[in-house]
Amino acid sequence: MGLWWLASHQQWVSKVFLPTPEATLASLREGLADGALGEQTWQTVRRMVEGWLLACVAGVLLGALIGISAAARAWLQPMLEFVRPLPASAILPLAVAIFGLGPNMVLFVIAFGSMWPVLLATLHGFASVDPRLREVAAALQLGEGEFVRKVGLPNAMPDILAGMRLSLTVSLIVAVVGEMIASQPGLGQTILLAARSFRAADLFAGIVILGLVGFVANALLAGAERRLLRWQRP
Repeated sequence: MGLWWLASHQQWVSKVFLPTPEATLASLREGLADGALGEQTWQTVRRMVEGWLLACVAGVLLGALIGISAAARAWLQPMLEFVRPLPASAILPLAVAIFGLGPNMVLFVIAFGSMWPVLLATLHGFASVDPRLREVAAALQLGEGEFVRKVGLPNAMPDILAGMRLSLTVSLIVAVVGEMIASQPGLGQTILLAARSFRAADLFAGIVILGLVGFVANALLAGAERRLLRWQRP
């Protein structure tokens, strides 16, 4: 913050590109006061959460289905490792072709991009179940559904929650990029329009809001993780 203040006031970088902190705060207050920035923030947060929830449901279900079967892992894991490194932006042309430039396209890309941390974390959690627990489950004649609910999910929960925290960060990033590309209302569109019109203070105000959204979302999920994993602490 001090370096930012010094660089902007000493004109090391033109104010066209680097506004002063005071100008950024003024733009932030003005945007929140007239409601426009608050509405754009809500659009991005809503889109981020919706895509993240879809990703979590799909990731946990697919990870559990693959994780309980060694044969399924042997066949499908190489394909998953091949698809996983693809950035969400790589499927944007396909998503545009299927859904068009609309909110459904952005939601699909968010869900696809943020699903992988949850899926792979769930897969790892189920694959790391102690073989002796599998033997006990077999001795008790637990069905696959009971095994998942009573053994697999508790064992995989730390991995799943860690994957969900990473997924939340990815969903915010992809939501902003998707809004920029599809011209959907949100912080991404606001930041892009501010950059194109050289309104540096508005641009930095949007970036500050994005940082706050990411910080608050991560803090909330970290608190939920601590509560859900209380049973692990002695």
